[in-house]
Amino acid sequence: MGDSSNDHLVGRVGSVLRALSATNEAGAATTDLARATGLPRPTVHRLLSSLAAEGFVDRERRTGRWFLGPELFLLGQTAGTRYDVTHHARASVHRLAATTGESAFFSALRGEETVCLLREDGDFPIRSFVLYEGARFPLGVVSAGLVILALLDDAEVDAYLDNTDLTERWGPAHSPDAVRTRIAQTRRDGYAVNPGLVVEGSWGMAAAVFDRTGKPAWALTLTGIETRFRPDRRPELGALLLHEAHALGRTLTSNDPAQT
Repeated sequence: MGDSSNDHLVGRVGSVLRALSATNEAGAATTDLARATGLPRPTVHRLLSSLAAEGFVDRERRTGRWFLGPELFLLGQTAGTRYDVTHHARASVHRLAATTGESAFFSALRGEETVCLLREDGDFPIRSFVLYEGARFPLGVVSAGLVILALLDDAEVDAYLDNTDLTERWGPAHSPDAVRTRIAQTRRDGYAVNPGLVVEGSWGMAAAVFDRTGKPAWALTLTGIETRFRPDRRPELGALLLHEAHALGRTLTSNDPAQT
């Protein structure tokens, strides 16, 4: 049985590192990270200082902003030999962007969030910047999080929505009833649609990629402006997403190290 104080500390460190990873390339101030994690600012500063001493985070002297550190890069390179799936997904993301002209993405399920791992922009000149590599969203928010949530078991969906308040940050369009309505539509279509609920006018569609157990573990997404996602085009985009998602799922499961 683990030491609860150590477990608590590890949880805090993990939440700080995840919050820092979501700041893309801009870094974050201590106050920003305290707000994102819900931890007191002095606590966050102490954790960051300890992490910096080990090379897990780095601080820019001129601005005082924090960044992920070189030690995490080295650890990630080592872990990547077993867990990196992006090299398999890159071809699917490229084909989606090239075929549709929209921005295409690959995201992974981590806990109760989706994390964007890959982005490639198509040739249409107007883009949406809701998603970027490293961006994290809770399940039920953005199309990737919606499609993964929709394809979980009913008991898992119920437990998540009963214990998660999405409205505080994302507004009434993310109430449990509203999310359930979109879940039902997603299950009927096979793909999810986000009709500009995070940023007005910025639409997204996503299809789930399943792991070897049949669970939704990743998602492929297309995003763009509303006029590019008109009703007569959505079935075409949905079919493209589903085709790539099914093909990628077969590739990922055939290369899953747990099967070898």
